[in-house]
Amino acid sequence: MSTTAVTPLTTADAETLISAARAAAEAAGVPVSVTVLDAGGHLLAFRRDDRAVLISGETSTRKAYTALQLNAPTADLVDLVKPDGPFHSLPTALDRPLLFIAGGIPVHRDGRLVGAIGLGGGAPEQDHSFATAALQELAR
Repeated sequence: MSTTAVTPLTTADAETLISAARAAAEAAGVPVSVTVLDAGGHLLAFRRDDRAVLISGETSTRKAYTALQLNAPTADLVDLVKPDGPFHSLPTALDRPLLFIAGGIPVHRDGRLVGAIGLGGGAPEQDHSFATAALQELAR
């Protein structure tokens, strides 16, 4: 059985993600906060625009953490935690900073989870699109 090492998310990768997400948000006229976590959930990079609402720093980090822990975009998880959803108790069952609002996306490299990005400050759909744009830039 051969195992191949996957290159971890680097600070340079994180800066690419931050820059691309902010460029997408600026083009839409939305001040945001952007958080990039590594595979262990550690902060690699963070940036809050001057005009972004203060809570966006916390929401961007929680969205990234949620996407990382569940290895899924937070946009795909919203319905699962509604009162009639199968995971309705998950947000309060664990003592973890989970946030089930669109804007967090896991980052994969060679099919392996290497980190996550989270955006806060815009409408959930906007935050998700900014994070998606950042991932597309990283893939180039």
